[in-house]
Amino acid sequence: MRKLRGPLIAALSLAIGALAGMPASAKPVTDCPLRDAPFSVDSPLIDILLSPAAKGIVETATGRALDKGPPRFVGTTPPTFAAILSLRKASMFTGIKAEALPDIDARLRKLPVTAEDRAARCARYDNDVPTFKLQAGKPHILLFEKINGFRDGPSVDAAHAVFVAMAKRKGWDLVATDKAGAINPATLKQFDAVIWNNVSGDVLTLSQRTAFQQFLQRGGGFVGVHGAAGDPSYFWDWYADTLIGARFEGHPMSPQFQEARIAVDRSSPLAVGLPAEWRMTDEWYSFSTNPRKAGAKVVLSLDESTYSPVGPMNTDLRMGDHPLAWTNCIGKGRMFYSAIGHRPETYSQAEYVTLLETALAWAATDRKACSAG
Repeated sequence: MRKLRGPLIAALSLAIGALAGMPASAKPVTDCPLRDAPFSVDSPLIDILLSPAAKGIVETATGRALDKGPPRFVGTTPPTFAAILSLRKASMFTGIKAEALPDIDARLRKLPVTAEDRAARCARYDNDVPTFKLQAGKPHILLFEKINGFRDGPSVDAAHAVFVAMAKRKGWDLVATDKAGAINPATLKQFDAVIWNNVSGDVLTLSQRTAFQQFLQRGGGFVGVHGAAGDPSYFWDWYADTLIGARFEGHPMSPQFQEARIAVDRSSPLAVGLPAEWRMTDEWYSFSTNPRKAGAKVVLSLDESTYSPVGPMNTDLRMGDHPLAWTNCIGKGRMFYSAIGHRPETYSQAEYVTLLETALAWAATDRKACSAG
């Protein structure tokens, strides 16, 4: 038999991961976040678009049809930008002026939230519980890939492939799923760490949020890459402010991808095997809040003098102190996040692969790192 070559192996890995994540059962979602919340200019744009009455109020105020906007911004079937934008944040293409927002908000809040509205809001969540066959005696890692917001297929696939290859190389047991029903106490109890692979958009129900928080508080690990902290609007404050510890501000657009210098904090346990600095090309995130204020320990920083930190409409994205990857303790749990990872090529750069491997090993196995939490 001929040897299986790289592309075929990668394809088989993806297929096996998908099969491992097949749901055993599904229950209707009734506890989705914001299910009963009044309509407002801070509602997810997708919920405005799904309600003829709410959509009509906005269209009357703006004089334009919302569904005539860019398809990726006004889609109502996830993944869609409409799930990670509020009406307030979407003003760039709706044409809503800031002074008009209070009146629109007042009108939206007067609308009754109907049973149809609640069902539509919950439709993008799931209670599909996958079943996994895990090997004893190995670290168990869940690669979580449910995306309701922006999904960049090439970066998701590249990250998936590098984590699958990494687990095989290290002897870890890794399974993948795009079903949020996996985020429940019984299933999470089987795992040492969960990777959020460029997860964008609000994806967990209220009970799933609680299960995930408890998993971390009790000593689980979390690894998030790039899009896992790149949403313009968040509808779960704990995730943005406590777990990640920073809110996305923007990234350069002219050009979007630039080469820049990355500085490594050599005192971090995750710096093992890394040079003091390296250069690479990617989409560089800036944040409106600094994760150091949330107690994070920075592993990588971005040298803003080596690229042009100018965002859309000439917004100044300079942070001064610009963390790029960091760790923190969430109770007894360990979190790691890296903003690197839009370009698929980044997941084959040796320095970055080394960092991800060290970070995942730390998150999944270093039980003492946050034992005092």
